[in-house]
Amino acid sequence: MAIGYVLIDVDPGTERRVHQALLALSCVTDATVLFGDHDLIAKLEGEDLGFIAKAVVNEIRIIKGVRNTKTLAGADVEEQA
Repeated sequence: MAIGYVLIDVDPGTERRVHQALLALSCVTDATVLFGDHDLIAKLEGEDLGFIAKAVVNEIRIIKGVRNTKTLAGADVEEQA
């Protein structure tokens, strides 16, 4: 299981609509409107990082109002026995 976080910049005034569109996507497990350098953050889960990358390109970037995305890959840092 892979986890990715996507920082999203949107056109002014589209935050709520983009937030709702994100929550409707099956790959998005959580989305939050932000104050600061980016407008929203979405948490994605999938079988691997390739799935996450495809979801960003094919599902998130096509949402009307999305201007820019920055994807961060989650890392598994648990110690191996």
